[in-house]
Amino acid sequence: MTKQPHILITNDDGIHAPGIRHLWNSIRQHAKVTVVAPISEQSAVGLSITIRTPLRIEKVIWESGSHDTWSVTGTPTDCIKLALRAILDQKPDMIISGINRGSNIGRGVLYSGTVAATIESVLQGIPAIAFSCHDYNVEPDYPTLSKYIYPIIQQIIKHPLPKGTLLNVNFPESKLAPFKGVKVTAQGNEWWGEDPDKRIHPSEGHSYYWLGAKLHQDEGEEGESAWLRRGYVTAVPVHVGDLTDRDHMESMKELFESNLEAAITN
Repeated sequence: MTKQPHILITNDDGIHAPGIRHLWNSIRQHAKVTVVAPISEQSAVGLSITIRTPLRIEKVIWESGSHDTWSVTGTPTDCIKLALRAILDQKPDMIISGINRGSNIGRGVLYSGTVAATIESVLQGIPAIAFSCHDYNVEPDYPTLSKYIYPIIQQIIKHPLPKGTLLNVNFPESKLAPFKGVKVTAQGNEWWGEDPDKRIHPSEGHSYYWLGAKLHQDEGEEGESAWLRRGYVTAVPVHVGDLTDRDHMESMKELFESNLEAAITN
């Protein structure tokens, strides 16, 4: 009998979000599962960690009676760090994050708490997959999404990603189901641009802002957002292990060092 993998689940929508329950339900028959997730929503916190206030870990009992479920009063990255150092006796075989309500594509992955949890995971040497769905203002069709979850996990178990690489998976709008297939593609060029909304405090008179944001797109028909619009599930291998621009490092090294040495000594 093949040993079941141990999979750690987290998210950024919070321990009580429906997406994480569906993610758990998608794999619980196939793996040993531990859930460690924020006690409240932590969207758009990126890789932030909590260092100025204490963190609490509390056991959460879902209706299923699962006892390997924990909440953390911190960020998704806090959850990974505490799971590995304070909750689990051994590293899990894989960490998965989601299912996030709202897509995480393009340069938006740098803000995403969902993806940040998987970045922290691969930095800790653990394979990781982030799952997000395009639906945000409507309830996602989680059962349709769920049937893709473990097959994708199995592929990464059988064919491991390179060290320092995570897999970022996004599902199209549920109204496009049945989906046309899965596309391995490159990260898109979408980015969030600021759209500040100035308000005036009604009693004190001072101004304040809702930062706001609008999604901008600048890519062709082979980018991940284009495939999502066509009804394909997208899977993007994102490498975060070594952020050095090695080509430019070699080209700038001699000139930069010699010019700086001359400037400092003169």
